[in-house]
Amino acid sequence: MLCKRLLFSLSLAVGLAALAGCARGQQDTAGAPPPAVHPVTVVTRTVHPARSLSGVVAPLQNVIITSDLTEPAAAVAVNEGDRVSRGQTLARLSTADLDANLAAAERNAAVARAHLDQTRYQATYALQSGSDQVRSAQAVVQQAQANLQLAEANLSRDEQLLSQGYVAVQTVDQQRNQVQVSEQQLAAARAALAEAEQNAQANGTPDRGLQQANIAQAAASYDAARAQAASIAAQIAKADIVSPIDGVVVNRNINPGEYPGTRQIFTLQQIASVYASLNAYGDQVSGIQQGASVAVTTPAVARRTFRGTVVAVLSPTTPASSGFTVKVEVPNHDDALRPGMPVSGNVRQPAITGLAVPVTAFLDDAHQTIMSVADGVAHVVHVNELAEDSQYAIVSGVPPGLQVVSDGSQGLADGQKVAVR
Repeated sequence: MLCKRLLFSLSLAVGLAALAGCARGQQDTAGAPPPAVHPVTVVTRTVHPARSLSGVVAPLQNVIITSDLTEPAAAVAVNEGDRVSRGQTLARLSTADLDANLAAAERNAAVARAHLDQTRYQATYALQSGSDQVRSAQAVVQQAQANLQLAEANLSRDEQLLSQGYVAVQTVDQQRNQVQVSEQQLAAARAALAEAEQNAQANGTPDRGLQQANIAQAAASYDAARAQAASIAAQIAKADIVSPIDGVVVNRNINPGEYPGTRQIFTLQQIASVYASLNAYGDQVSGIQQGASVAVTTPAVARRTFRGTVVAVLSPTTPASSGFTVKVEVPNHDDALRPGMPVSGNVRQPAITGLAVPVTAFLDDAHQTIMSVADGVAHVVHVNELAEDSQYAIVSGVPPGLQVVSDGSQGLADGQKVAVR
């Protein structure tokens, strides 16, 4: 019985205490002051927006070196990780076979040159000889014509003397025979002249004709022999595998005695300057212009900021892709940045002037609502953000002079009374 009384008394005490506490809570709530806010006035400001993007470091150039020579490596001068300069020899292939082929080709070229010289001398002689033969034949024709004219004149005189009885018939017959002989000699001289002229025409001149064709053929043979020698010399030059850039050897795939085949034998990267290849999606590329300044950081190089410049904004490679690439060239003289490092880039965009609110005033992550204050009452205002920097955002949908709650994280409700501080 005593225990029951004690339990009843204890329950009654707890109940009374709970009722008293509830009463005090209602009293405190009813009398709680409105939350204090610190509004700022919407005014015109100029902001310098920046876009934060992430990506990786890529080399300025990635050079893959192969060789089409079927000769073994005589020496390899570099290892992976070595720095190389433009024009530096990386490896040398054996040229024993090519040297022998070059010597033979040069001898063939020398023989072809001698034949060309011989052909030119023969052509000069043939052209001069042909001209002499034509002149000689012309002289013979002229002499035969003169002999015929003399024989005909003598025949005419003898025929007159025969009619007067001064010479015998036999004398006239002999003179007629002489005229026939002179005619035959003239015909033969003319035929010889025609043949000499045909030969001279066939031989041609120093610019065209048979002799010039012979010279051209010999010259073509000489040029072909020289080209063959030059081709072998060019192959020998390829035996020295040199670096086309100032960079770093990142892959060596040949050893002395090995044939290069069709595989890549060296991979070089130019990293005195590198690309920060930043990924962007949708409207993130809006306002990013070529030449824009970029602050690049990476967790791989702590407490250091690299300055770069946008050199290109590349569109997606396929229609179904939405990813853009912002290429930023970054000087890297001390090789602090290495290809493959993750980086973040803060891309400066053109300055924008307009009505501004603090970036801390937004109520949502999409930056579409803020809270204004008028007559001690908070009201939700819908806005459209145009640009922002680290402190202010340019928005539309607000009038100048509007009072805006600077801290959007206070959790105020639309229509709630507030105390302006």
